[in-house]
Amino acid sequence: MKTATPIVPLRRTIRRKQLQEMVPLANSTIYEMEQRGEFPSRFALSPRCIVWDLAEVEAWLESRRTSPITRAKQPDVGQRKTRPVRGPDQARTWA
Repeated sequence: MKTATPIVPLRRTIRRKQLQEMVPLANSTIYEMEQRGEFPSRFALSPRCIVWDLAEVEAWLESRRTSPITRAKQPDVGQRKTRPVRGPDQARTWA
């Protein structure tokens, strides 16, 4: 009598070009986010073929849609050491 082997559904993978169509981030940003654990990790199918799990990328996108991302605070350009922006009271008067 044969024992039934469980059927494992195939998980779809995507290459870099498809990932860039889905996630409009620079390659360096994706790499940095992967290193910090904030983006799904890539894996190698062969020495020259790197892919991402489509389900993981879609889950990441959905989590980004549902939870707001706090934006970075704008820098105070008046504190720059070179070319500080002057306020209206500090404007130069040309003679």
